Amino acid sequence: MTYLIADSGSTKTSWVLTDGTTRQEFETQGINPVRDSEETIETLLQTVNTPSQSIHFYGAGCIQPYADVVRRVLERRFPDAEVHVDSDLLGAAHALCGHAEGIACILGTGSNSCLYDGRQMVQNVSPLGWILGDEGSGAVLGRMLVGNILKEQFSPALCQAFAEETGLTRADIINKVYREPMPNRFLASLVPFLGRHREEAEVHSFLVEEFRRFLRRNVAHYRRPDLPVSFVGGIAWSYSQELREALEQEGMVAGTILKRPIDGMVDYLLTSKP
Repeated sequence: MTYLIADSGSTKTSWVLTDGTTRQEFETQGINPVRDSEETIETLLQTVNTPSQSIHFYGAGCIQPYADVVRRVLERRFPDAEVHVDSDLLGAAHALCGHAEGIACILGTGSNSCLYDGRQMVQNVSPLGWILGDEGSGAVLGRMLVGNILKEQFSPALCQAFAEETGLTRADIINKVYREPMPNRFLASLVPFLGRHREEAEVHSFLVEEFRRFLRRNVAHYRRPDLPVSFVGGIAWSYSQELREALEQEGMVAGTILKRPIDGMVDYLLTSKP
């Protein structure tokens, strides 16, 4: 069996073609059916000409009815292949937990989580986006960071360092958040400042508390303290030390932390029963 596996975000799509022995990797532009029309997706997939027997597309925005749009395009493009289209969250669960029960989480620009039974998601606390939810995500870490800076909740030294390192004024921040497009991406772009100062006590406490907030408001809702809690995403990978500390403080079992899920997705599919 030859598999074509995709891990698609809004910015890029990572692809792996494998039969279990050989492996080919490539990238294309990101696809999000909530944002992209069927015609746009058709155009974006024009460069994917790799024959396969089974296609598994895990993508941002691939929930119903939007997943059907991606499925139709793939079925037209690969009429002889079996096509599966699922959410990036299920892809994360397959990558992190494999065929075992667990709690799978995404911590990137946004955040999400689910309770997983070894095959499918059985419960999902709605992330609600960066304004109402997305605790622990890059966008919310950035939002809380600039809020603390502008309200002088951090020390004068840290506030001064932020001004010097970013070159942003109060007016700049207000304009980018309230008047320019994609404020969540702007806010997430500020998170590396936290990384440069993570050894300072106030930043360390800030990070651990924000991750604890994610765990309390999302993971705790599943009421499965016996299960490991695993993560994928740039924020989880970059701040794994603080994340593990937050898990310990909340009395939760730390599982796997991956930077990208595509390798785990491949392993899951190659070890799945036909």
